[in-house]
Amino acid sequence: VQLQASGGGLVQAGGSLKLSCTASGLTFSSYGMGWFRQAPGKEREFVATISWSGGSTYLRDSVKGRFTISRDNAKNAVYLQMNSLKPEDTAVYYCAGRYLATSWDYWGQGTQVTVSS
Repeated sequence: VQLQASGGGLVQAGGSLKLSCTASGLTFSSYGMGWFRQAPGKEREFVATISWSGGSTYLRDSVKGRFTISRDNAKNAVYLQMNSLKPEDTAVYYCAGRYLATSWDYWGQGTQVTVSS
């Protein structure tokens, strides 16, 4: 199983980025997917999740209204649209997949997002 995250970069505060994560080696449409992030010196934290069908999403409070998670099961891909970015959004962003809701089974390698003030 491989999860490949991409789309990170350097952006000014108030800007936008769209992260993508493509999956291979698993039945993607059977997996819930999520995005996590880890800032320097901090623990990894949950950002957003989406159910296998895309019908249910959940975002952490600090990104609600700014970030949107979506998926395309035909392309084995999950996305994180990030708008109105803030310096505190700076982190390495990881995608993850889970078959059951109890634990995350697979992780991608991470993509760096840097927001300058």
